[in-house]
Amino acid sequence: MTLNLIKKTSGDIMKRKHIPMRTCVGCHAVKPKKDLIRIVRTPEAAVEIDTTGKKSGRGAYICSSIECLQKAIQRKQLERALNIQIKPEIEVLLEQQLE
Repeated sequence: MTLNLIKKTSGDIMKRKHIPMRTCVGCHAVKPKKDLIRIVRTPEAAVEIDTTGKKSGRGAYICSSIECLQKAIQRKQLERALNIQIKPEIEVLLEQQLE
């Protein structure tokens, strides 16, 4: 399912604008990329929230609710998506940053 916006261009030709979609690892909802938060595993093996969406590393997306983050951690979905074991200290840091 993709959402497309219609954009007028020269000559009254209608062109659809592509909106990238991503899946939340917590609740598995498919939403536009800009509505989700990216959690990234950096090349130095640090796990952090990527506010710009452009940091280097392996990323996973979650909704902006703490419930989705807790589900992703509890079900080990975040660990699978990032391909790293997440320590309890990192879990607490991620929860604090989401609030």
